[in-house]
Amino acid sequence: MINVYFAPYTYGGATVVAEQVALRLQNNHGFQVSAISAMCRADMPAYSVIKSERDGIANYIINMPADRSYSVTYDNPEVTEVIERILRRIEPDVVHLHCLQDIGVGVLPMLKRNSLPMVLSTHDFWWLCERQFMIKMDGNYCWQDPVTIQGCRGCVDDWERAKSRVGRLKAAAALADVVTFPSEFAKDLSVRSGLTGNRTIVWENGVRMPGATFFEQQEMRRQNSGNRLVFGFVGGPSQIKGWPILRQAFEQISRDDFDGYLVEGSMDGSWWRDLDTSKLKGKWIIHPRFAQEEMDEFYSKIDVLLFMSQWKETFGLTIREALARGIRVIQTDSGGTTEHNAVEPEKLLKIGDGPEKLLPHLEAALDNSFATPEPVKVTDFETQAAEMAECLSELIKNAKQGQR
Repeated sequence: MINVYFAPYTYGGATVVAEQVALRLQNNHGFQVSAISAMCRADMPAYSVIKSERDGIANYIINMPADRSYSVTYDNPEVTEVIERILRRIEPDVVHLHCLQDIGVGVLPMLKRNSLPMVLSTHDFWWLCERQFMIKMDGNYCWQDPVTIQGCRGCVDDWERAKSRVGRLKAAAALADVVTFPSEFAKDLSVRSGLTGNRTIVWENGVRMPGATFFEQQEMRRQNSGNRLVFGFVGGPSQIKGWPILRQAFEQISRDDFDGYLVEGSMDGSWWRDLDTSKLKGKWIIHPRFAQEEMDEFYSKIDVLLFMSQWKETFGLTIREALARGIRVIQTDSGGTTEHNAVEPEKLLKIGDGPEKLLPHLEAALDNSFATPEPVKVTDFETQAAEMAECLSELIKNAKQGQR
């Protein structure tokens, strides 16, 4: 499995997925898993490799130089050569390319030359957009559909350079035996935009399911609080995550009989360090960053998750974590994030809606603070790993039959 980060250097949702799937492939589905990932350390030679191991999974970590040029961030011949040497040593039957940012797409033609079957998983719009998330320089979502490089003029720094990049990425992706997308929305937009492999499928990200005592904790907290409603926000203070709209709405709301948690998701505690909550109605608390195993502790404290994303996301991990725990979600119509929400499309907030459109949703939640919706069935990590095990096994079988 190749992923830009991997334990012990874990960062971001895609890495959590990669690690959780790898563990289950090894522990539950009879695979021996090795990982290849990246780091950037000034105290080590460029492109040197260290080998780490956690939970029985060996991780070959390639040290990237800090001063990489534009082109090598997406296609790095030196990284490809190092990976090829590692693969000769471990002799895999199949390769899962899970997240190739900074590692580069040169790996795909190399695998093709070596007749190694491969699955390519996409997570965001890095494959279509130089800026990775289809967010323009002014902080607003790019509404291209399909995404064409002609529509990127005026947004990228160097259009010819960006054109070469996207052409290289699409050509490399086309070599994959299977390309996976985390949602129907991501798949449909990507395919319309010319990003396909020999086969394209939706492979939903799993989430950590609630523990055995979660609902008991949740009910006990609700009773002890006198059913005082609690909002939660994990998106950070940026415009693209909708915080300015939330802030204005909670300044304008006519009541203060509620609490709110703002999760400090940054590595250095900088998100909410200078936040002035004096103008916000209700009682607001900064909640520390939490690990996967601490998730239940946070979600047991809230009744409503606020998700005001101002762009079309490929997937909604936090939304699914909340829905699996019977927590209401107030959200925008933000792409793949909506595919598990039971809310009717006409009741979703639209990207660009201001605080005046959000306020009725907040007030309705407060008026119905005793509501306890049933948990929504979402994909868990075991289901996700089982789906990938079936896909990989089929590729290995086909490859062996082709060698006869």
